[in-house]
Amino acid sequence: MSSHDIDLRNLAWRTATKSNGGACVEVAPAGARIAVRHSRNPRGPVLLYTAAEWDAFLDGARKGEFDNLI
Repeated sequence: MSSHDIDLRNLAWRTATKSNGGACVEVAPAGARIAVRHSRNPRGPVLLYTAAEWDAFLDGARKGEFDNLI
């Protein structure tokens, strides 16, 4: 399934409260997928992840596995 198969205009996009309205990623439920885009380019590309992929990412983030990137 690609982003062309989902109507991206009506998704309920949200950002983390820590972003304070600045440059951040936005996420939205998109059927059985999670849609991700950059908040500064809302008309730009959208990545779609399965629930398992999103869960694996969140698990790694919670465990600090990506802390060395910032």
